[in-house]
Amino acid sequence: MAVALTMVQMKVAVLRNSMTGQRAGFVVMGALSGLVLAAGTIFLAFSGADLLAATYAVWMLGWVFGPTFSGGGDETLRPEYFTLLGLPPRRLASGLLVSAFVGVAPAISLLALTGLAVFGVQLGVAAALVSIPALLLQLVVFVLLSRVAVAVLGLALRSRVGAIGAGLTNGLILAFLGQIWVVFVALGEAGGIPPVVTTLARYLPSGWGLVAVEAAASADWVRAAGALGGMAVLIALLLAAWAALLTRRAGSTRAATRGRRPMRATTASGAVLAKELRTWSRDLVRTHQLTFALAYGVFFAAVPLLMGWTGMLPWAGPIFVVMAAAMSANLYGTDGTALWLTLMTPGASDVRGRQHAWLLTVAPIALVLTLSLAAVTGGPWPILLALLLALLGGGAGLVPLASVYALIPGTDPHRRGGNPLRSTEDDGAVTGMVYALLALVALTAVPAAIATALFGWAGVIVGALTGVLCYWGFGILAERRLLAQGPELLEMMRTGRRPAAKPGVRTRFEDLPRRERIITGICFSIGAIPLFPQGLLAGFFKASENPTRAWFLALYLPSWLQWPTIVFMVLLGLAIYATGVIIPYRYKKDAP
Repeated sequence: MAVALTMVQMKVAVLRNSMTGQRAGFVVMGALSGLVLAAGTIFLAFSGADLLAATYAVWMLGWVFGPTFSGGGDETLRPEYFTLLGLPPRRLASGLLVSAFVGVAPAISLLALTGLAVFGVQLGVAAALVSIPALLLQLVVFVLLSRVAVAVLGLALRSRVGAIGAGLTNGLILAFLGQIWVVFVALGEAGGIPPVVTTLARYLPSGWGLVAVEAAASADWVRAAGALGGMAVLIALLLAAWAALLTRRAGSTRAATRGRRPMRATTASGAVLAKELRTWSRDLVRTHQLTFALAYGVFFAAVPLLMGWTGMLPWAGPIFVVMAAAMSANLYGTDGTALWLTLMTPGASDVRGRQHAWLLTVAPIALVLTLSLAAVTGGPWPILLALLLALLGGGAGLVPLASVYALIPGTDPHRRGGNPLRSTEDDGAVTGMVYALLALVALTAVPAAIATALFGWAGVIVGALTGVLCYWGFGILAERRLLAQGPELLEMMRTGRRPAAKPGVRTRFEDLPRRERIITGICFSIGAIPLFPQGLLAGFFKASENPTRAWFLALYLPSWLQWPTIVFMVLLGLAIYATGVIIPYRYKKDAP
């Protein structure tokens, strides 16, 4: 118990002293978003047990698969820190488990799980009393499932097959969650949640607390005790599994060393290209990211098949390109201090070689996906080809540009610890960078989309020109930045610290006051809602005369108001994003 309390005090101290700058902004944004979701979950407790069981299943999936998208989850205290203490695995796991409940995510989840108490109060005194231990055990199950999932994935990423399998699984789950509205539409058309889904939701560990509450309401004490005891047994098993996995955590992700082909490049650009292609094929973290992007694109486009709509299937290729660019956002940062190899060669820049390697890795997959699925569904050919060409060029240009202008110090590949997903100490910044690249790469396709809508096949030429200009222009900007600021970037990679902003110079996000950070973060968080689903996607549904209205506000309005509302939503989204860009740009740090 003393070990657990010490770890709790350590984590509280670390969190108290690290809630500054960019990290504080991300925590506040996450807390606000979590409070909204928790409030919605509590509200569903008044709608019946079926919806509540399905919602808690989604919460469980978020705990299990969410950390894989955010650098392996919360690792304020890592097992490696306590290696020299000689703690037994079970004792170490117990201490880390207790400290894991200190943080925003467990607090938000506990609030959401109070929906069990709200539901129990409606059923009677017995159900209300049982709901208290049920929700506490449910929270422990969520946290332990998350820890075990991250540990298992860390081991899987030490082999190529494991990295590919993990990427496929994560892409499937997150694509399904991203298209959850399709599930709601399909359920609405089917007249509600099918019985098989509600039954499955109760059999999952996320539904055992609800089963205990329902059983207590009907005085079925054997079933209630079985559900609560089942959670207790599951907690013990998960704790034992996590303790065993902690003993295997040491080590790093390394590719196989056998069968390597020698480099035969004769030029500097060719050498960079060869090195990057080998990195894409051998670095298991990059393999995981590329597989995740592919799985996300395919499954995201395939989920609408649940309601019989095939119109989104050809868009798997463009979605894959956007996601692959976002996952590559911190391209230079993931290489660590290897940047010194480029800097030690006078006048050298490897930007073009990295661009070529990214295109050779992503473009063939995207072309095969787009052409094959468009052939199956019959198009639409002009806009598909135009957007694909623009996105490929935009991704190839923005990836190195974002990486050198917003470099996030990463861990050298040979020093990655037992959690290969954690390639940097600043996971919040990486997550924000991923979302920013998603929006920026998508915006590079806007001219091609407009040209295709107005001129048809001529838009393909516009898309090709846009892609070439983005590739060439952004590449030049990235190359100039690398040549001018290379030593500073290397120092940042070596020390992990960003240089202090000079008085009177426009500051970075983390140098803004708390209020401006929060406003900027909210803008980048919510700007996508009016721009993409309520604007661009709604306009696509309207233009294609698709009868599905889903949750698109404009499609529920009278026909004469639909297009103005769609245009307003697009402009609103752009204005929100512009606000998020202008605030940091215009703010100047006060002189000391």
